[in-house]
Amino acid sequence: MNEIIVDVSFEQTRVALLENEDLNEVYIERFGSKRNVGSIYKGRVENVLPGMQAAFVNIGLEKNAFLYVKDAFVGYEDEYPDLGRNEDVSIKDLLKKGQELTVQVIKEPLDGKGARVTTNITLPGRFMVLLPNANYVGISRRIESEEERNRLREIAHEIKPDNMGLIIRTASEEKDLQDFRYDLKVLLKLWGAIKKKGRTYNAPRIIHRDLNLVMRTVRDMFTRSIDRFVINSRSEYEKVLELLDIISPQLKERVVLFDKEYNIFDYYGVEPKIANALSRKVWLKSGGYIVIDKTEALTAIDVNTGKFVGSLDLKDTVFKTNLEATREIARQLRLRDIGGIIIVDFIDMDNGRDGKRVLEELKKHLKRDRTRSNVLGMTQLGLVEITRKKVGRRIDSILQKECPFCEGTGRVLSEETMVNRIERELKRVFSGSEAEAALIEAHPSVAALVIGSGGEHLARLEKQFQRHIYIKGSFHLHPEEIEVKVTGNKEYVERCALPVRDGEILDLIISETYTANNKDGIGKMDGYVINVERAGKMVGKKVKVKIVKAYKTYAKGKLV
Repeated sequence: MNEIIVDVSFEQTRVALLENEDLNEVYIERFGSKRNVGSIYKGRVENVLPGMQAAFVNIGLEKNAFLYVKDAFVGYEDEYPDLGRNEDVSIKDLLKKGQELTVQVIKEPLDGKGARVTTNITLPGRFMVLLPNANYVGISRRIESEEERNRLREIAHEIKPDNMGLIIRTASEEKDLQDFRYDLKVLLKLWGAIKKKGRTYNAPRIIHRDLNLVMRTVRDMFTRSIDRFVINSRSEYEKVLELLDIISPQLKERVVLFDKEYNIFDYYGVEPKIANALSRKVWLKSGGYIVIDKTEALTAIDVNTGKFVGSLDLKDTVFKTNLEATREIARQLRLRDIGGIIIVDFIDMDNGRDGKRVLEELKKHLKRDRTRSNVLGMTQLGLVEITRKKVGRRIDSILQKECPFCEGTGRVLSEETMVNRIERELKRVFSGSEAEAALIEAHPSVAALVIGSGGEHLARLEKQFQRHIYIKGSFHLHPEEIEVKVTGNKEYVERCALPVRDGEILDLIISETYTANNKDGIGKMDGYVINVERAGKMVGKKVKVKIVKAYKTYAKGKLV
């Protein structure tokens, strides 16, 4: 069963495509952050760069848009008949600084770069895409029947306006001439309005914005192959029915209003599937797994047998794991919207015939992808190169942000490395100083290692430097950060370092039992341990404690 689940909330709209309960595509549109792909602008050329064969166009966004020479060909065919074939044609022959032109965004601004634009305007309808500046007919590659392709091509040529192009979409299968005429009428009317705005408005200015996510989903994804369209917003539900009245009335009965109190994505099991889409490791049903790593230049996918041991021999196990991985790889490319160069490291196969079957299976699963991809073949090392059109942001870049600790590396310095750094810092602090003591703050995981079991390591440091050293753990600090808080005489530093005093009475939550004596309990204050006598059975409770004796790294207390 194929379903589209739409979650409309106050801050965002999310769309999930489920195929036999597997999440294959997910789209997120946050209110206030407009989607640019498909939008049409009147722009002004700011720079023409012959060395890059490109121009930068001001369309009113934060960064100027990038217009490559091959995306600027449209409209100049009569004047330059060899455009697209003759490498000697320069961008400066087409564009001049200050020139105004109509462009459409084909790639969102990504990774600090501006949007990519083209002069080849495309206006998608339900059954076709109108190409106002082109002059050819294309048929969706997902329509496989040659007989149906020929029928649709004849209809397209019959209705195609002069000097315009048409691309027939997948949803047009078995549609008659009247459906196409109505669709074309709407698109021509839209193009007329866009041209009028283009003549009237001054650059830079947006002159057409594509539909919102819900309406785009109905137009582009809701076909006869979808069994159910479920949405949790009554107002959007009614808009969907209104649009279907015009474009596909027969699909109205498949639209369902979800009016339960539950979160719709929880109800259909989508939330945990989205969480899995952010995971680096993806398990296969057999027990094998794939690992997905993103780099600056490409995405690498590694296939492993994992827990799968097979039933015949190693050759069979490897082949079955690779075969199963092809389906999951194709699904993950769609789900995560991974674009650009993708390198897949399949497990080595000795049999060339098995390698061909794996490639065929991968291509078969990629056919379901609405985004264009190309499998370039398998090397002797079992590496497969795939290219996939990069249009929007990957799901991980929408749902996640760069870690402020590791800054995108995925790694931080180990606690052992940080201990060595603290030793060097103490040497610097005490060098040439008459201070008797110092207080160092560090992340609790680092502080625990500096102190050591029973304070053993801290005692060695004090012996080494012949000074009193206090270490305090703080979760507010980065794991790679240390702070020298106080230096001076021992009494003053100790007052600053210890969070409790002898004889002090305080409220404390017992967090765990004391491992050496389960009759006692342990409570903590900013990482400072307080051992409370006879509090082992009070874990999770708040109790009054009197401090019997405070030491550098812990204190003893008793219940009041």
